[in-house]
Amino acid sequence: MTMNKDKRIEIFTRLRNENPNPETELEYTSPYELLVAVTLSAQATDVSVNKATRKLFPVANTPAQILALGEEGLKDYIKTIGLFNSKAKNVVKMAELLLERHGGAVPQTRDELVALPGVGRKTANVVLNTAFRQPAMAVDTHIFRVSNRTKIAPGKNVDEVEARLMRLVPKEFLMDAHHWLILHGRYTCVARKPKCGSCIIEDLCEFKQKTSD
Repeated sequence: MTMNKDKRIEIFTRLRNENPNPETELEYTSPYELLVAVTLSAQATDVSVNKATRKLFPVANTPAQILALGEEGLKDYIKTIGLFNSKAKNVVKMAELLLERHGGAVPQTRDELVALPGVGRKTANVVLNTAFRQPAMAVDTHIFRVSNRTKIAPGKNVDEVEARLMRLVPKEFLMDAHHWLILHGRYTCVARKPKCGSCIIEDLCEFKQKTSD
């Protein structure tokens, strides 16, 4: 069972009041930098990605520059990130295809984005939402956990949760809901032991095993 609409509105109202302009914790200055950063962040922390891209982007932050750097050159900058070999391969191939098919620009549709190497639905949704301000829901482990725990939009898998969130999150909150839920899962509704005692939506959440922390 999902929660009722009034409760959902109140949850997002509180999250918005606490953080009116939520942003990704990945550092970027262009849609292409964001696309690369999100691709590198799969199974890695934003902190580790930011450390690498702070050195990489001043040297190469366009598809042409990444292509010129090549796979081996790119690896030197991203070797501290998990799965760096396959990520280097994907990012270089992606740069090639962006130049070939899109004149070096990042496409603004999900279908075109997921056609790029290393770009899945979640990555595409982050780019659409964060770089291009399109309503999209990138369901990562944090959003999946928060949606199921609170009963905002429970689902058996990420696709189910994404579809429910897109349908159930009130329109006025849809653009930023993805960031609020990620940040809530990252810092409050954490995996091992949620910090219910310091949670601003504790009284609205339908999680049964609440903690006093």
